[in-house]
Amino acid sequence: MSSSDAAAHGHGDQGGNPHLAHHFDSMATQNHASRLGMWLFLGTEVLLFAGLFLGYAVYRHFYHDTFKVASHHLNLVMGTVNTVVLITSSFTVALGYHAIKEGKVKACFNYLAFTILCAAAFLVIKYFEYAHKFHEGQLPGKFFTYTGFADSRGANIFYSVYFLATGLHAFHVIVGASILAWLMFRVRKGKYSPEHYVPVELGALYWHLVDLVWIFLFPLLYLI
Repeated sequence: MSSSDAAAHGHGDQGGNPHLAHHFDSMATQNHASRLGMWLFLGTEVLLFAGLFLGYAVYRHFYHDTFKVASHHLNLVMGTVNTVVLITSSFTVALGYHAIKEGKVKACFNYLAFTILCAAAFLVIKYFEYAHKFHEGQLPGKFFTYTGFADSRGANIFYSVYFLATGLHAFHVIVGASILAWLMFRVRKGKYSPEHYVPVELGALYWHLVDLVWIFLFPLLYLI
């Protein structure tokens, strides 16, 4: 094999594809590595929230009756609306991903924009829910001043878990919406197409994780 043939073999389609990083031989390899990296990252995120769920389970065991009563003091209507909002957003981000694969740039842009609006709606609803908790004194740890529970220690632990879990999730909503906003403007600039759409796919995967975590948080905190 000549040196020119070896170079061509080593660099694959680098010369003809501006999206291909210099350390990959082909777009297929690059896309595989990107997907694998995202799934590994999502795995670490699952482990993070799994630790919270484990803590919830332990404290629920020790303060079962208080946790049950405290969950009824959460705003079920707001929690349910937020659940519908996030499920809807997962549907629209999936439509956006499908649209860019079909070359429908404007549709992808609109679906991503709607998903971001859903994220904003979720955060606004969560703000009003938090505001009510602050007003009532239903706060974590030493800041708990609400007098409506027989077991105040178990109650402040419940609200510690509640604020930690939902606050961390809200942070992920902000991060996810920021990623989608970045993708949305790159879509508008024509950076993605049916030949190059993996970044949109990865952004949608992250958003699905945000939605999935809430699907677990909602019944644990609001329903049982």
